Amino acid sequence: MKSILRAALLSLAVAGVGYSQAQEKPAVRQADVPVKGVVLYSSGVGYFEHIGQVQGNATTELRFKTNQINDILKSLVLQDTGGGRVSTVVYPSQEPLARTLRSFQVDITSNPSVAELLNQLRGARVRIAAGTDTIAGTILGAEKKPKAVEKGSIEIWQINILAGAVIRSVEMDQVTRIELEDQQLQEELNKALLALAQARDQDKKPVTIEFLGRGERFVRIGYVVETPVWKTSYRLLLPADPKDKAGLQGWAIVENQTDNDWKDVQLSLVSGRPISFIQELYQPLYVPRPVVQPELYASLRPQTYDAGMQQMDALADRAPGEGGGMAGRPVRRAEAASSRAPMAAAATPAPAESMAKQLSLGAIDASASVASVASAQKIGELFQYTVGNVTLPRQRSAMIPIITDPIEVEKLSIYNASVLQKNPLNGARVKNTTDKHLLQGPITVLEGSSYAGDARIDNLPPGQERLVSYGIDLQMLVNSTKNKQESSIQTGKIVKGVLHISRKHVFTQEYLAENKDGKDRVLIIEHPFRQGWKLIEPEKPMETTETLYRFRTGVPAGKQSVFAVREQHVQEEKIAILPMDVTALETYFKAAEIPQDVRDALSRAAAMKQAVVDAQRQVDQTKAQIAQIGQEQARIRENVKVAPDRTEYRNRLLSKLNEQESQIDGLYQQMQKAQEEVETRRKAFEDYLGGLTVG
Repeated sequence: MKSILRAALLSLAVAGVGYSQAQEKPAVRQADVPVKGVVLYSSGVGYFEHIGQVQGNATTELRFKTNQINDILKSLVLQDTGGGRVSTVVYPSQEPLARTLRSFQVDITSNPSVAELLNQLRGARVRIAAGTDTIAGTILGAEKKPKAVEKGSIEIWQINILAGAVIRSVEMDQVTRIELEDQQLQEELNKALLALAQARDQDKKPVTIEFLGRGERFVRIGYVVETPVWKTSYRLLLPADPKDKAGLQGWAIVENQTDNDWKDVQLSLVSGRPISFIQELYQPLYVPRPVVQPELYASLRPQTYDAGMQQMDALADRAPGEGGGMAGRPVRRAEAASSRAPMAAAATPAPAESMAKQLSLGAIDASASVASVASAQKIGELFQYTVGNVTLPRQRSAMIPIITDPIEVEKLSIYNASVLQKNPLNGARVKNTTDKHLLQGPITVLEGSSYAGDARIDNLPPGQERLVSYGIDLQMLVNSTKNKQESSIQTGKIVKGVLHISRKHVFTQEYLAENKDGKDRVLIIEHPFRQGWKLIEPEKPMETTETLYRFRTGVPAGKQSVFAVREQHVQEEKIAILPMDVTALETYFKAAEIPQDVRDALSRAAAMKQAVVDAQRQVDQTKAQIAQIGQEQARIRENVKVAPDRTEYRNRLLSKLNEQESQIDGLYQQMQKAQEEVETRRKAFEDYLGGLTVG
């Protein structure tokens, strides 16, 4: 009885201690910290800010997709505004799958077959059903053995089982059931399969944030994750009366692809491309380490050492603490704080029109009921639209008006022969007078409440202009088939025997435009820009891009107009004078555009070249005479062979051969002198050109 009483008192004492400890440990409350600010960038990322109230020690849980955890670990910023502090951020770890699978007794990393799996389980007790037989025993191993078939043999897996004192081999194709009798192995295999299944799970991962403090206070959570790129589309409203001013509507297309509803959030849309990347922080990383074999000392023999020279230790005088150690430094922890723009007030809707007013079909006023709900501001190199009190459920999209401003627009026609050969395009020159950065996007053009076409616009900062085209202009024809190119020598000079010629090429392109409309039209002509060519006429284009000129011209109503573009290109040519023929030299020294002193030098060079040619002609003529006499001698020698001895005919042939030999000797002497004359004149020509520099 006393023992029972002591046990009861002891249990009460333990309970009291537990109650006291529970009272001393502060309670942790779960707090909801909703999304209050969203900043979407045109580079495909978004900054999300949660603001909420907590009391005392509290935790909040945010859930993210698995592929977003890397962004969270890289960008998460936290602030406890009431003097509290952030304790820990806890999230489920992600061990590499292969490493996890290898940690189990049963390794299924390489997707093993049943036979390979049983080979891993050698020594385990199993119960195998093969046909009508059931075998219980210990696995010795699995092996491949040949099995005879109709056309040769094949290899099949066999499992070897030790059943009592008997070793049995069972063909795997006969096995219908395998039961593990080792409960621990069953659990290990189940765990490995569960880990494999969880690796395919891409569901949400909870991230728990703990705040420590006292009293009620606000906390802020910010992070960057991948988001859909926010887009813009525009409506260009062209008035029916040219005296009225045009208008521009801009709509932002926003998608909430997160798992949180946006309720009364401040939405900021930034037209800029900050650099963003993904780094693998969620996946645990392991550094491979070298394997060091232990040294064996059992058979170590006694060592003898030779005498050596005494050396001073280079480290003997080093002060304590010097060398390989690194002094620790205190690390300061900076509070993460982010600025928040004031909430922009939502636009007040215009009062409804009287329902009695008749609305005519097709005469919709696109600007009457749409007002921008965004405030705009420039932030460094970026531009931001801010919309307050946005409510958008998750996995939903919305169009938000961000621009409803008058804009400067001039209607015109745009011609480019590579786009359309005969007709220009209906277009407009749009100047951004809205003081807002217009992000690239499509434009639907409405002219007098009627659809006129579609266009696209590139990024357009305030104050800049762009051309847009939205249809084919059937009221104007352009003929660009007439063009010509002329070439002429501009000047020349000689540098060390090389003739430098400046040749000017002039290209003229004519554009014949015919305006069939009843009013004057403005035509923009896009002409190809060619590297190295200089624009001569007109003196300046309206504007120049990397690939073309743009010219502005007017075409009167019902008339034709010709617009000519003239370009020139000066080409430098280098021609060696020595190998030039006399005719080419004559062409250049007769060119009036070349300076007179250069022409005189070319004339003298032509004369010297002609002298070399004349001397060479004399050599060639002598060679021809020698060759002709040689042919005649061959004929005479054939006749001598058949002529009778000591006849007058034979003697005459021999006499003729003797005369020709004398003549050939004279011609060879003449040719030698002529060849020497050629070399003399060529050397004089080369010496003249070698130092010739004129002009």
